[in-house]
Amino acid sequence: MTTSLPTVNGQVIGLAHYASRAALERVLARSGTTFNQSVALRAVSDNGGTVERGWLVGRLTGTLKIEEPVARRTVEEMTALKLLEEPTAERVSLTDGGRELFESIRTAGSEIAARLYAGIPAEDLAAAGRVLTLVTERANAELAKA
Repeated sequence: MTTSLPTVNGQVIGLAHYASRAALERVLARSGTTFNQSVALRAVSDNGGTVERGWLVGRLTGTLKIEEPVARRTVEEMTALKLLEEPTAERVSLTDGGRELFESIRTAGSEIAARLYAGIPAEDLAAAGRVLTLVTERANAELAKA
């Protein structure tokens, strides 16, 4: 009996996303960090450690597809938790604690990813990356029409 693999579609992509996110959520739960906060930490870290508050809110709404008040609340929570500080009214920066937390999340996430992607040929990963990038671009274009 031959088992056929499913064609890539929204359900297959969603199942992979939720399964891998659940693995990351375990790491986040240990530190009391929300997924939204982890995305914000990455965004600030990847952009030099200091960003415009409005840019960060926009990045969260655009990336996570959340409403602006939810994104603003995430940034406010992170400031209250001293993961971010406000060097000016318009900018936020990672604190030492925020930087340390992000590095621990990044390390654990990298270890999870290494296990999840182990043994998958590089050319398959590259093809999947191209397809998923195109699907994301098209979905974002659909959302922009609404």
